[in-house]
Amino acid sequence: MSNIYNIYCDESCHLEHDHQKAMVIGATWCPSEEVKKIFADLRAIKIRHGLAKNFEIKWVKISPSKIDFYLEIADYFFDAEELHFRAVVIPDKGKLNHAAFSQDHDQWYYKMFFVLLKQIFDPHARYRIYLDIKDTRSQQKVKKLHGVICNSFYDFDKTIIERVQQVRSHEVEIVQITDLLIGALAYAHRGLNTSQAKMAFIQRLRERSGRSLLRTTLPKEEKMNILVWNPQEL
Repeated sequence: MSNIYNIYCDESCHLEHDHQKAMVIGATWCPSEEVKKIFADLRAIKIRHGLAKNFEIKWVKISPSKIDFYLEIADYFFDAEELHFRAVVIPDKGKLNHAAFSQDHDQWYYKMFFVLLKQIFDPHARYRIYLDIKDTRSQQKVKKLHGVICNSFYDFDKTIIERVQQVRSHEVEIVQITDLLIGALAYAHRGLNTSQAKMAFIQRLRERSGRSLLRTTLPKEEKMNILVWNPQEL
C-alpha cells in the first residue's frame, strides 16, 4: 500500500462571534489510492436510496425521510477499514481568552488545526490536505495553514505535507463525511435533541464506536478519535 494519504478537513462554528457555544474541527483520512473506490461506493449508496449520485451528504440534510440513507453512510464509515476520523471539540468558545496568550482568534484557529492534525501525521508518510471552501479568505487561510503545519513539523521542503488545497464540498464525498461527523459531535456537545432523525444518527455512531462522543478518546484511537479541548485556566 502507498504511504500517501489524503486528509479531508471541515469545521463547524469556527467564527469568533457566531453566537454558537461549541466549535468542532475534524478530519477524515484514507490512503490516496483508495479515494476513487470510496467515492464510487458512496455514490452507489446514494443511488440505492433513490438519490442522485451528486447528492451532497450533509449534517443539516438529515431528516426522517432520509435517515435510513444516513445510517447506511455511518455503517459504511465504520466498516471501511481504510477510513479514519479525528476531531477536536471546543465545548465553550466563551472561555477563550486570546489576550492572555498574546494571540488573536485566527492564530488560535491555526493552533487548533495543528492539534487536530499532529496526531494523524507519520513522519515516514506523505499527506495531501483538502479543506472545504468557506469564505473569501479561504485561500489566504489555506496558504497560512500550510506554512504553520510544515514549520511545526520542521517540514520546510514540504516532503511530508505535500499540499494544502481548497475543494468544494459538494464535489468531494469524503469532505461530506467529515461534515456529517463533526455536525453530529457539535449537536451532541450542545446538548440538542430537537431532531429524532439526528438523534438516531448520533445513537448509531455511539453504538458502532462504543464511545459516548462527549469525552476524549485514547490518543491512538484510529476510527473515531476525539479530543475534547478546554483552554488553559490562568
